Amino acid sequence: MSPVWLSGALDALMFLALCGLILTGVPVVFILTGTAIVFGGLGILLGVLDPFLLRALAQRIFGTMTSEVLIAIPLFVFMGMMLERSRIAEELLEAMGRLFGRVRGGLAVSVSVVGALLAASTGIVGATVVTMGLMALPAMLRRGYDKSFASGSICAAGTLGQIIPPSTVMVILGEVLSAAYQQAQLAQGKFTVETVSVGQLFAGAMVPGLVLVGLYILYQLVRAWLDPRCAPAIPVEELGRVRSRELVAVLVPPVVLIVAVLGSILGGIATPTEAAAVGAVGATLLAARRAGGLAARLAPFAGLAALGLALLGALFDMRIGREFVPMGDRLAMLVAFGLVLVLAFGILAALIQLWRSGVLGQVAESTMTITAMIFATLLGATLFALVFRGLGGEETVRELLSSLPGGQWGALLSVMAAMFFMGFFLDFVEITIIIIPIVGPILLGMGLDPIWLGVLVALNIQTSFLTPPFGFALFYLAGVASREVSARDIYRGIVPFVALQLVALAIVIAFPGLATWLPNRLF
Repeated sequence: MSPVWLSGALDALMFLALCGLILTGVPVVFILTGTAIVFGGLGILLGVLDPFLLRALAQRIFGTMTSEVLIAIPLFVFMGMMLERSRIAEELLEAMGRLFGRVRGGLAVSVSVVGALLAASTGIVGATVVTMGLMALPAMLRRGYDKSFASGSICAAGTLGQIIPPSTVMVILGEVLSAAYQQAQLAQGKFTVETVSVGQLFAGAMVPGLVLVGLYILYQLVRAWLDPRCAPAIPVEELGRVRSRELVAVLVPPVVLIVAVLGSILGGIATPTEAAAVGAVGATLLAARRAGGLAARLAPFAGLAALGLALLGALFDMRIGREFVPMGDRLAMLVAFGLVLVLAFGILAALIQLWRSGVLGQVAESTMTITAMIFATLLGATLFALVFRGLGGEETVRELLSSLPGGQWGALLSVMAAMFFMGFFLDFVEITIIIIPIVGPILLGMGLDPIWLGVLVALNIQTSFLTPPFGFALFYLAGVASREVSARDIYRGIVPFVALQLVALAIVIAFPGLATWLPNRLF
């Protein structure tokens, strides 16, 4: 093999080496970094990679470290982990099961509804699948539900946290896609570039996420109607009545948290990072409400104080340092100061109570572990993308996509197909960080709408949680399911839901307005 031929094929060999090494099971962050170092060294030795290019790595890492948007990742993870301790999922499952259980497939429908509510409040796939696997799966099996149907419903509902905002994948995708969009505009000679915000992606994913939930529920009801034995109804006398007061008590906490976090982002009141901080505080107060003691008694007052601060900020000008402050604004500032004291005391009491019970330490450790994994992968992918681009990989991919029949549609469908098959071996973080920096600027340079493309990517890589052999949702459920539910039952159960995700992807491809209408109205 001549050095000349090798130098021209290093980019392709680099990508093939990455795909092959991923199958070994070694953590992806080490594979990304190691592959980039080896092929970067080969490129320098063969004279096809300018070492000066690698000096940009420090600047890119510093840009990642100082990104305010990425601060939302640990905050959202903390919020999800803390909500797992607040028993919201258990209460929702019990209430929704009694509400929908009287119809065929009602328990499966309740799982989808609870999964959507938890997705909009926690966004943590593992916590949702494990919780519903421990509570809903035994109840469904006792009622005579088909094992694969029950298992598939739980796994699919657990993955809704990746498409229904606020979600961690949307934060990462928004940061990566914004950089790709700016790069595409600069390549076109546009030096006054537009940006894509995480809030716009959140708004774009709302309607497609609800469409996916609707497809799940429609399939469950039709399947139960065609085959009553797979999802029988529960007699009314066994369920009892669900009182309105009980239903309101169960729904209010997650709905208030959803409105506080997602509503503040979509309404332009707060940035995703600020809203994530609000969610983290709200989740802490909800968890403290379950812990008992002084913290439980103060939690409602702290929540009301936070609501009062939001109302005061909306109704009055709370800026300090002004030359003239009207009397009404001064009184509002005094009230706000008192509310801040109440909120601070409530948060402090909640943290102390959760620390004593051991919950805070466990949540902090889980948050640190997940955040470290995400950022380590992000930094490894930054080095990989830099070396791959320096070896001419971006030009190779551009020529490949441009030569495909169908123009931008052929390129888009090819990328979507590649991402789907990568989901069998990679998780959503790895696909987002590795693939989008490579193909994103090319697709966006062809004229695709960035928000639409981001929603399509999010819908596509959601399947990575359900597709074997490395579907995390499958492992989460298999770890908590009873012995009578085999891995084969779980794998059979997820097939229809993967097909439904692909149907939802096709619907959004065919009707881009589903992803672009709400962002255009709000922003």
